[in-house]
Amino acid sequence: MDRLDVIDTCNRMAWYADRRDWDALADVFADKVTLDYTSLNGGEPVTLAPAQIIEGWRAGLGAYAATQHLLGNHLVAIDGDTAVCTATFQATHLKSEDSRWTLGGDYRFDLARTGAGWRITSVVMTSVWSDGER
Repeated sequence: MDRLDVIDTCNRMAWYADRRDWDALADVFADKVTLDYTSLNGGEPVTLAPAQIIEGWRAGLGAYAATQHLLGNHLVAIDGDTAVCTATFQATHLKSEDSRWTLGGDYRFDLARTGAGWRITSVVMTSVWSDGER
């Protein structure tokens, strides 16, 4: 059952972000989360509170008319109250009918079991390919 709960938590991150359900999105994260999008943006990983993540994603994803983040091929390793879930992804970002940016690669999620269920403590996105204009 833990394996499915871990996968569900990771999938809900993508689902809520695409639907701009910011209140629900906050519930998938631990109190502090390390985000590593350096394969796409450069720089260094950052550690943020859920409200800070949501503020950034609201601004970034808000530039698009729609987004769709698909996760698949989940591999889960559970060790007591921690878990690692890796998954492939494809993310499409639609600016307009004739302008879209799609990228693909891998996610690594680290999670911790809490009294409220599994929560994401770290996200590493590794971009492997992209197509279109960012």
